[in-house]
Amino acid sequence: MPLIRAWLDSANRPDGGFPLNNLPLGVFTANGARRCGVAIGDQILDATGLEQAGLLDLIATPVLDHPGWNKLMGLGPKAWAALRAQLTALLREGAPEQDRVAPFLHPMDGAQMHMPFTIAEFTDFYAGRHHATNVGTMFRGAENALPPNWLHIPIGYNGRASSVVVSGTQVRRPWGQVKGPDDAQPRFAPSARFDLELELGAIVGQPSDGPVTVADADQMIFGYVLLNDWSARDIQAWEYQPLGPFQSKATATSISPWIVMRDALDPFRTPTSAREVPLLPHLQERGPMLYDIALHVDLTPQDGQPVTIARTNYREMYYSSAQQLAHHTTSGCPMRVGDLLGSGTISGPTKDSRGSLLELSWGGKEPLRTGGITRSFLEDGDTITLHGAAQGDGYRIGFGTCTGTLLPARPDPYAN
Repeated sequence: MPLIRAWLDSANRPDGGFPLNNLPLGVFTANGARRCGVAIGDQILDATGLEQAGLLDLIATPVLDHPGWNKLMGLGPKAWAALRAQLTALLREGAPEQDRVAPFLHPMDGAQMHMPFTIAEFTDFYAGRHHATNVGTMFRGAENALPPNWLHIPIGYNGRASSVVVSGTQVRRPWGQVKGPDDAQPRFAPSARFDLELELGAIVGQPSDGPVTVADADQMIFGYVLLNDWSARDIQAWEYQPLGPFQSKATATSISPWIVMRDALDPFRTPTSAREVPLLPHLQERGPMLYDIALHVDLTPQDGQPVTIARTNYREMYYSSAQQLAHHTTSGCPMRVGDLLGSGTISGPTKDSRGSLLELSWGGKEPLRTGGITRSFLEDGDTITLHGAAQGDGYRIGFGTCTGTLLPARPDPYAN
């Protein structure tokens, strides 16, 4: 699909991330109040104001009177398509309503962004084969890297919706129980092996009650965000057997402030990789379910300059978000509007495409050395920034950035 030209010049720049083809959704502060906004070029369009002025008609009115996009999600795909069609008509080159729309534009630079939707539940998956193979090789050896079930189902765990935060929120190094291999007993201490995880988050826009197919699951997904599932590897190593991650994943999960709607990504669909083991029929794809989205991670040391530590692509995933969602429903588990599904760490086949420091430093045995920094795991003051974009014909579909700075651990919370 070629670039759809807008009357706003900044939306037509080939190196920008927010052309008229994109129209990602967020929540920002304007005139002292939180409003639903749409990124276009270097501006944010006040969608709440447009609706109040009668320039948007989204089937049920009002839809955007609350600072979050859950109401629109609940109206379903027809309303999602209507929003995109109406915004495109208002913003495209030569649009007759330009003078009425222009007052609702606000500069993106310096805008205060908020959580773009209310999260119902959060589930994180372990669905990247390169990541799973790397981690399994470290802990179980190459011959037993993948668990027996891994090639059959997308493995996941239920996380904490309460600790999901918007990009820009600072993250505090957690305390927890840790036990080294030579320790006789565990001890309570700040995590010394705190890590990032480069992921994509899928937002469920329609509820379910009972199992759904992969095709139906795909249509239930409203859009996607960048996602960093911060992880305390030393706490995880002690707690995860036999039931998996718990407190090691409960510190924070950061998401980007812009929701890129599924329709904006449709031109970039790509198939999943060849199956070594055929999936059961209920998990098989009926078409391309992944997306060609280039991703990279920057690490900025305190008082330092950003260094790119990894580059990869979402097409490397073994299971798509639609397969993850379909699997989630097989037990009859109801899904709700606003559920968030983390893809799992997105790593590629090369060392510089690994989406976590656990992999980049091979468990700390081979510290990452690049751009003047040396890291096994994150240090206090480090800022992690995730970037993602799909490249089109003369335009980019950008996600913005997902960033967070690691603060030192608090004093011992249980000290007398």
